[in-house]
Amino acid sequence: MSDTPQSFENHAKMVPGYHYWATALIVLPTLYFLFLAVRDFYSPERLANALFAVGVIITALYARLFPLGVQDRVIRLEERLRMERILPDDLKARIHDFTTGQLVGLRFASNEELPELARRVLDEGLTDRKAIKQAIKNWRADHQRI
Repeated sequence: MSDTPQSFENHAKMVPGYHYWATALIVLPTLYFLFLAVRDFYSPERLANALFAVGVIITALYARLFPLGVQDRVIRLEERLRMERILPDDLKARIHDFTTGQLVGLRFASNEELPELARRVLDEGLTDRKAIKQAIKNWRADHQRI
């Protein structure tokens, strides 16, 4: 766990091996195989290589998107439980009005700031995760994310 203070500016987690190396090692050969397939369109082998490479990219994208969807569902559950403990009664009745995106944006709000910000999100109809995160004044760090 890192002791570095977290904020909107530095909360995104970049994993160089995944975000840079693996992406380049999948995308660059795919572009090359597509180039070869276009250059020699009647070659079944080159077309098969290009299709396979595109399939690998699609698989890699879903391999990233599916866990992110699960992570969002876990965050939704965690935030609803936290809100049950923290929010005033009038807002507790509205917990299920929050979208998953709103809850994901609110997860970094401190317990002290959460009631006011939650009311603002609902009353003003804020739906953009980024805008909600930018509205947070007292950041609650999450160093255990994957």
